[in-house]
Amino acid sequence: MSASLHFVDVLQTIARKLGETFGLDRCAIFLSGDKDEVRLVASYEDPTIRNLVVDLNRYPELKRAFESGETVFIPDAANDPMLRSIKAQLDTRNVRSIVVVPIRWEGSVIGAIFLRTEKNAEPFSEADVRFCQTVASLTAKALRNAHRFETLLHSQEDVGIAQRKAELQRVALVGFMRRLLDRYGRSEEHAWAETLLPKAADEELERLVTVAMQVLEEEAKG
Repeated sequence: MSASLHFVDVLQTIARKLGETFGLDRCAIFLSGDKDEVRLVASYEDPTIRNLVVDLNRYPELKRAFESGETVFIPDAANDPMLRSIKAQLDTRNVRSIVVVPIRWEGSVIGAIFLRTEKNAEPFSEADVRFCQTVASLTAKALRNAHRFETLLHSQEDVGIAQRKAELQRVALVGFMRRLLDRYGRSEEHAWAETLLPKAADEELERLVTVAMQVLEEEAKG
């Protein structure tokens, strides 16, 4: 699934804010493309890299997330059996832990959020992982809205209205993501995540995300 140019900017904002919030050495967002391609579309450490085709065989953890549709959480990357083939690269880059959260849409994996920390950084907690899953769900729903907008553009019906609505939703989404990540980034607010997110079932997280997107749509109406 491809992303429109304006939405790539949203993905870049998400990658940057996640990188800043967790003190990451790498945060990237990948989307599936045509012919089973996977492309890097947003990068925290190098915002100039966009739409780069990647070889999943070089990223076993990313490949597993795309194939299984499940979150991959590796607390100790240097000693994880799945990453044995790239252990030398991990040691060179001083990698501590990795989280890969799939972005799912209509039952299919359409992308993934990749997060990586260095050995001197704080380890990911279970609450951190659940929080990233919530961000991935919001990203999936925003991608769905962008896809609907692109479809409407191609139909040439009410283009002006649709374009303005899409832009307002984009602005609302960026603002919401910033508020969400800024709040999570404050140490005193982590109690909120520690108590709520780990206990929430997937259905409950989906409900929370749906409510958030409904709020964004209302904000976009002005």
